[in-house]
Parts: sequence; C-alpha cells; structure tokens
Amino acid sequence: MKQGILYCVATPIGNLADMTERGKRILSEVDKVYAEDTRVTRGLLTHYGIQNTLASLHDHNEADRVASIRAELDQGMQLALVSDAGTPLISDPGYKLVHALGESGHTVVPIPGASALIAALSVAGLPTDRFVFEGFLPAKSVSRRKLLEGVREEPRTLVFYESSHRIADMLADVVATLGEERRVVILRELTKLFESIYRGSAGDLLQQMATDTNMSRGEFVVVIAGNVVTEDQEQLSALRADSILAVLLEELPVKQAAAIAARLTGLPKNQLYKQALAMG
Repeated sequence: MKQGILYCVATPIGNLADMTERGKRILSEVDKVYAEDTRVTRGLLTHYGIQNTLASLHDHNEADRVASIRAELDQGMQLALVSDAGTPLISDPGYKLVHALGESGHTVVPIPGASALIAALSVAGLPTDRFVFEGFLPAKSVSRRKLLEGVREEPRTLVFYESSHRIADMLADVVATLGEERRVVILRELTKLFESIYRGSAGDLLQQMATDTNMSRGEFVVVIAGNVVTEDQEQLSALRADSILAVLLEELPVKQAAAIAARLTGLPKNQLYKQALAMG
C-alpha cells in the first residue's frame, strides 16, 4: 500500500504569481485538499486550473478532524493542508493536526512558499539574525499592553501580525509601553496592489497614521526593533544591581534577594545570584 502523506502547502499572501510550481503540482495530485475556507481555496485552485476534492479544516473543527484524517493516511491517501493565505500553522490552523500526526508517526511534508513573516523581515531593514514572532496581539488594550511590557527588554527583533481595525490602537500601545523612540516598520498589504512600507519611530508613525487614512487599511506585519543596551547602560545596570543587592541582602536570603533584584533591573536572575554570592 502506498504510504499516506500530508503535505503542508504554502499559498500566496496576495500576488497569485507567488505560488510555487511544486505547490501547484501537489495540489493537483493529492487525493484531497483540506482548507481553512473551502471557498477561498476553490477560487485559488480555479485560478491555476486545478480541480480537486476540498474539505474544511479550521479552528472550530480541527480537533474533530484528526481521527478521520489519520484514518485516511492509514489507507494510503495523499492529502494537502492549506490556509487562506501563506504557510499553514503560522498564525493559522493546523497545529493540532500536525502535532497529532507527528506523535502517531505519520509523514508530514512541507511545501514551502509565501510567508508574510519572512517577506516582512526580508525588507524591514532591522536585524534578522535573531527575531521573535508573536503573531497577533490580544484584542483588548489591557492584555495587549501586558504582553508588550513583557517584551520591552527583549533584544531580538519583534514581529507581529495585525488587522486594520486594531493597527492604530496597537501602535498607541507600542508608544505607551516600548517608548515613542522605538524603531518600527509597518508593512501593509504585502505583495498586493497597495503594498506599502512605513519606517520610523513609533511616535512619528502614530502621528502619521492619524492624518493618513490609507495607513490603517488592509493587513499588516509590524516589525519592531529589539531593545538595544549600550555599554554605558550595561555598566549603569551593573552598578544599580550592586546597590539593590546590597540593600536586599541585609534582610533577605541570597536566592530571594537575587530574584527581586532581577525583577527590578531586568538582568538575569542567575547572574545576580552569582553576584550576590560574591558580595558575601
């Protein structure tokens, strides 16, 4: 019996010419295509002259689909998984399925292609050797600010997805939590007709958005510079940590003093623990 395979196929994020030849071949050859929205995928397949069987797999039915898809693979079926746009599982459905299939020893094959995350990083002009992808931020400002405050000291480049009806509020929260001088690149409608890239400080871009209504239309990737600590700032943090530890050690055990100092300074707890031990 032929081995069952699930192919995770990337689809265009806007420009339909970005579909790979391998991706088109797989979508035409498999026995069935599982799609986030069958209407969207039907239009995509029609554009490429592909006819195939479609079935839905989205956030609300994914868990229920796992057993039947596993059974189809056990029968030797070749299946494809696509999202509405971009690479499956990247802020899109598919994690539960792929995780379950991996645990049960089934073969899952990536068919790479378009990804808004990678496309944005390739042109943002911010460091890409190390980055953190956070997907969509919470819808409510309180939760959004809490998450942003949690990455305020993160030195790696930050990448987020955002929608048109929240982009202005998200940028306002970036200003409030990360500071108006933090470098931000907003990438709008990547690969589409009205693709635009806006670069500047968070404060300047927020002001620009208030007067330019086009800036808040479409789909967005927001790339934010990581927190860069200069040598002078590092020395200042070390001196501050010494002072804080000296006071805390008068009243607390070393481990507890180091933990509190880490929260106050943002420095690693292990580093401060060793520092406290050295202070005797």
